[in-house]
Parts: sequence; C-alpha cells; structure tokens
Amino acid sequence: MSSNATCKPPMKATSEGVFQGNNPLDFALPLVIIQICMVLVLTSVLAYLLKPLRQPRVIAEIIGGILLGPSALGRNTNYLNAVFPKRSLPVLDTLANIGLLFFLFLVGLELDLKSLRRTGKKALSIAIAGISLPFVLGIGVSFVLRGTISEGVHQGPFIVFMGVAMSITAFPVLARILAELKLLTTDVGKMAMSAAAVNDIAAWILLALAVALSGTGRSTLVALWVFLCGSVFVVLCSYIIPLTFKWMANRCPEGEPVDELYVCATLGVVLAAGFVTDTIGIHALFGAFVVGVLIPKEGPFAGALVEKVEDLVSGLFLPLYFVSSGLKTDVASINGAESWGLLVLVICVACFGKIAGTVAVSMMCKMPFTEALALGLLMNTKGLVELIVLNIGKDRGVLNDQTFAILVLMALVTTFITTPSVIAVYKPAKKLAEAEYKHRTIYRKGSATGQLRMFFTFHGIRNLPTIINLIEASRETGRKKETLSVHAMHLMELTERSSAILMVHKARKNGSPFWKKDERAGSDQIVVAFETFEQLSKVSIRPTTAISPVLSMHEDICNEAESKNAAMIILPFHKHLRLDGHLEITRHEYRRVNQKVLEHAPCSVSILVDRGFGGSSHVSASNVNSFVTVLFFGGHDDHEALACGARMSEHPGITLVVVRFLPDHDSGDLVSVDIDGPGSIEAMSLDDEVIGEFKEKIFKEDSTNKYVERVVRSSTEAVREHSRCNLILVGRMPEGEVVASLRKRSECPEMGPVGNLLIAPEMNISASVLVVQQYHTEYSLHSMASLKEDEVTTEYDSH
Repeated sequence: MSSNATCKPPMKATSEGVFQGNNPLDFALPLVIIQICMVLVLTSVLAYLLKPLRQPRVIAEIIGGILLGPSALGRNTNYLNAVFPKRSLPVLDTLANIGLLFFLFLVGLELDLKSLRRTGKKALSIAIAGISLPFVLGIGVSFVLRGTISEGVHQGPFIVFMGVAMSITAFPVLARILAELKLLTTDVGKMAMSAAAVNDIAAWILLALAVALSGTGRSTLVALWVFLCGSVFVVLCSYIIPLTFKWMANRCPEGEPVDELYVCATLGVVLAAGFVTDTIGIHALFGAFVVGVLIPKEGPFAGALVEKVEDLVSGLFLPLYFVSSGLKTDVASINGAESWGLLVLVICVACFGKIAGTVAVSMMCKMPFTEALALGLLMNTKGLVELIVLNIGKDRGVLNDQTFAILVLMALVTTFITTPSVIAVYKPAKKLAEAEYKHRTIYRKGSATGQLRMFFTFHGIRNLPTIINLIEASRETGRKKETLSVHAMHLMELTERSSAILMVHKARKNGSPFWKKDERAGSDQIVVAFETFEQLSKVSIRPTTAISPVLSMHEDICNEAESKNAAMIILPFHKHLRLDGHLEITRHEYRRVNQKVLEHAPCSVSILVDRGFGGSSHVSASNVNSFVTVLFFGGHDDHEALACGARMSEHPGITLVVVRFLPDHDSGDLVSVDIDGPGSIEAMSLDDEVIGEFKEKIFKEDSTNKYVERVVRSSTEAVREHSRCNLILVGRMPEGEVVASLRKRSECPEMGPVGNLLIAPEMNISASVLVVQQYHTEYSLHSMASLKEDEVTTEYDSH
C-alpha cells in the first residue's frame, strides 16, 4: 500500500495555467509541445550546419535525438526529469509511432511494384548480393556480441535482428543523396535505386520474420502462427487494396481536387491495417507499409495523398521518433576498450559486407571498378528503417543498451561517410566530348538556317503557353523537313520533403518521348501540352527533369545543354506577370540560377520575360499572327538577337520589324564614348556587315518584314515607340553610343541596360521580352562585371 501511495498519478492533458499554481511541464499537452519545439529547433540548426557537407537531413535528426537523450543533455538529471520525465514517454512514443506509421505508408507509396517487376537481372543480382553477404556477416558478429556484451539474449531473434541491421539500405535516404550528387540519371544512380528498392522490400520481409521470432513466449509454434497470419494478411491485401483504390482513383479525374472522403477513408485503412498487424504480433508499421506499397501509383490519387499527409507527418510527428530513439541511446554505455573495439568491428563488418558484396557482383556484371565501388558505397546507406529495426529489437528485449547504442552509431557513421566517399571515388564522365560541340550560337555566318537545337527550361505550368508559342514561332513551317529540335527541362527543386523520392520516377523518364509513357497512367498537364504540340507541329521535343537544390540547379542546365549540343538556352525570368500587368517576383533564388547560367553556359543564353506571348494557350500555325521587334544597337549580343528574329521571320504568321538605332551627332545629349579606337570602328563595320547579310535574306520586296533606321537623341522614348508588338528581342549587352546612356539602369544587371528599360513599370510595355546573350569563349569584362556587381546587390537584397 505504501508503495502505491508514492506513485504519481497519471498526467492530465492540459493545465489550468501558471496563475492557478500549475507547472505546464507537469501536463501532457504543454510538455509535448515543448518537446516538439526543442527537437524541431535542434534538428534545423544541425541540418543547417551539416549542409556544407551535403549530408541528408536524417543525419541531423539522428544526432539531434542522441543529443537530447542521456548521451549529452540528458546527463543532467534535472533537465531529463523536467523535459522528458518517464511519465511522459508513453505519450511521446505513441505520437512518434503514429507519425512513423503514416511516414512508412508514404514510403510504401513511393515504391512502385511495377518498376520492381521490370528490374533487370543485373540490379536484382546486386541487390541479392548486397543483402546476403552483410546478413551472413551479421550472423557472425552476433556470436561475437553474444559472447561479450549481449550475454543471455535469445539466440534466434538476435541473429535475425543483427542480420537485418547489417543488410538494410535506406531507399529514401539513398534517393536524396543521389539527387544531391546529381547521380539520379546516371547508370550508377539508376542501378542503385533499383537495387535499393528490392533491398527495401526484402528488409521488411526479414524484419517481419525477426519480429515474429521475438515474441515474449518465444514458442516456435507461436512464431509460425504469427508469420503465417502475416502472410495471409499480405495476400488478402494484395487482392483487396489495389481493386478498392483503383476504383477510388477512377473517381478522381485529372485536374480536379481529390474528394476529402477518399483521403479520410485511406487514412482509416492505414490505421486499420496497422491495428491488424499489431494484433497479429508483427508490428503496426508493417500494415501501413503494405497498404502504401499496394496502392496503385497511376493517376492523381497517390500524389494527392502524399500532398495531404506528408508535411504534417514529416515536419511535426516524425522528428519525435528520433527523440524517442535518442532517449534509448546512451553512448556512455559504450565504455572500455572492449566495447569501443566492438563498435569498430561492427562498423567495419557492416561496410565490408555491403561494399564487397556489391562490388564483386557488379564487376561480374562487367561494370567498371570505379562505378562498382561507388555503387557499393551508395548501397551502404542506412537511415530511418535501420532505426526502426533497432528500436523494435530494443523494445522486444532482443538488444540491450550497449548493443543498441553501438548499432545506432554504426548506422550514423555508415550514412555520414556515404556522400564524401562517393564524391572522392566517382566522377561521372561527361556525355559528350568538347570537340564535337560545333554550333553554340544561333547566328552562323553565311548560313542562318539549318538544324537548330534549342534548350528550354521551365519551373512549372505557368511558363508553358509562352514557351510553346515561342517554339511555334521559331520553327520553319515552309520546309519539308523540320530543322528545329527542342529539349525541354523541368526544373524541380530538391527539398527536404520525403516525397522528393517520387521525382526519381520522373528522372528515370529523362530523354524518352512522352508518348512512350503508359497510356493508362494519368498524364499531367505539362505532358499533355508538349505531347499535343509535338504531334501537331512535328517538332521533336525531348523532355528532361532536373532534380537538385536551387543553389546548384545551373549545373544541371549547363551540363544537359552541353550534352544535347544546344545552340541556345532559354531561361524563364524570375518574375511573373500579375493580373494588373505588373511583374512580381516568383522566387529570388531563380534570379541567381539565371545569373550562374549566363556566366557558365556552353552556348548562347536568353532570358524570357513572359507577358503572354501568343496568349494563354497554344496558337496553331495557321492562326499565328504576331509582330516581333528586334531592337538593334550593335555588338555580338545584338547579332544573336537579330539571328533569332530572322529565324522567326520565316514563319508565315510572324511579321518582323528590325529597328537599328544610330546616334545623333548633332545633339549634345549623348554620353561621350571613345569611337576613335580601331576596335570600335571594326565593331561598327561588323554591325553593318551583319545587317547587310540579314537584309539580303529576310527583307525582300514582297515581304511584310520591315527594316527601320532611327537617329535618336533619347533612347528611352525611341524604345517606347517601338514596343507596340507581341515580342521584343534585344541583346543583353549592346554596344555603341546610343545605349551608353542606359547603362546606369541596373535593377537586374543580368537583363542588360535595354532589358532593364523594357521591364521598368513606368514604361507600361505589354510585349514579352527575350534578352539574348551570344556565346563567347571569353566574355567581355564589362559583361562579367555586371553579373559580379549584381552578386553583391543580390546578397544585400536577401539580407
């Protein structure tokens, strides 16, 4: 009785407030709020600190959990009893497991069984080798641990848990590392993803076996019943789940919001499946994962589920699981030379098993050694699934404190070394030799026509109508054989969202025609738009997807443009058109991407200011009726802009007007520049030569195209007069006396002086603008200085 009297009552949910004498930390809800806030702040700080090392966020979350536990901050008992008292742990563990339940449902959604069935023999062999050798070595290590720090544990479950812990590859973490290193679309990346997906499924089957064997009674008959019931559950689900959710998906048309009833029903099914598997004796997580895997991936339904569930689960509940795991991890329990020696042994065996098994089979499949080694290092990635296995083992009494801490540190070390080791050993070869890249500009002296490769980039569906109408304007409709080849790259940011792994499936489609997609699969609006235009116009359009952080997105653009032999890259401006006609910033980061591309591009570059060229939908060739104006001041960039205009003038629906601005020497308003040097005279004669060449080709007697020469005093007014058209083409850094007075405009130096004038609100220009920079092996000091100058401006603005 006396012992019962000293027991503290269970926690109430909410307090009455500090003014009523209540301590909020003695109540469940305020305490959970404090715990969540602490882990969110700590993991965010750690993720920021680890970002330069290109580490996945899971590393920060594991370290954050360990720091909040008894290994670091928890060594202060006052802190531990106040913030993480034992009475609060059931509530914390329950919330963490609910978050984990839905997270593993999302992981299951990201695994496509159809793509697994198409996995080649090579990937399957690598996956089997990457599981079997570490599993066997894990069994060997289990005997060493049982003879030292894990005496008394039940042999069967311990062997299986050790084997599974050694053989796991974290599919979501691996996908993020591959995307960070820009290896998703390489042969190594594709092989790693295929093998990791097979590994993930195998790991869950082995985990189910381990859990079945680790029951409290440890009766072989009971374990057999658990495993058989789990198998029956999977078989029933494989018939019921796909049919049910296919019916739901068919009732959710493309482009319309998914009915809330279906989303709620799905979440209910996930919870019910978790209850069934928990009742069987496997684990609630297993049921949620099975439901996620079996839901059909076609159509908008699966994507809508991810959008609805992911942010709350990944951002709020899942970090609690790392705290829950960290509270069980006491690094101080690893004491003495023997324990630290065992930690080194476990890490070495885990790395050797994964890397050696993968490398051996890869080389048998005739992969180069460096690729095989990189693949082995990538397959050595651990992550959340590893922690799940270890926590289940700890809760079931299979792993003691010391063994648990050793295995958690093993998972942390093996994942941490993946990125730097892959960078050190593997450098993907460029797809194309430099010498083979001939046409890096649209302007080609003596032959303005011929095969032309253009590389369009876009951030989303907002950019598509103008891009498609620009492609339509650039194609030569009068020729029997279309000479325009288009590569369209969808720029997708790699975020910390777990569904970034869904982008892997898009990356696998890189370079394949849209019509080769599964016809039964739901197509998004981007696919439909390009596919329809391609079939109507006969222009070859090849889609690619760039999945990377915004800071390194320019590398994807430049590398892909070089591999495709592009003559020009077309970038979207970092501002979009509002309903009132003014430009609004889409994202500041996109401006930095454009600047980096201008600086490092392997060909000519243009930035497109989209004000609705051609309207909000594709205009067919017979209905095109657009006026295009080229503002020509002089210089190489203006030559390239004129070449673009000349190309468009060959379309029967395009009327081209070329306006050449000449200085009025009788006026004193012009800015004085040195025109006596031989370079300036040569530049002026080159301008005359280029103008003469294009006048001969495109300004014929029966042509509607026009050539106008304007002697101007005020550049601003002259530009405004000739802005009443649908599209304006201008060089980024024009040369000459006329434009010198405009160079003080530097709101967006990447747009150049005339480009800045054309986007100025006071100009009230409604035409779209294409600002063109011609490719040179060495850009002028003034051109580069404008971009460097803007780096300071951008940093100042961001602060």
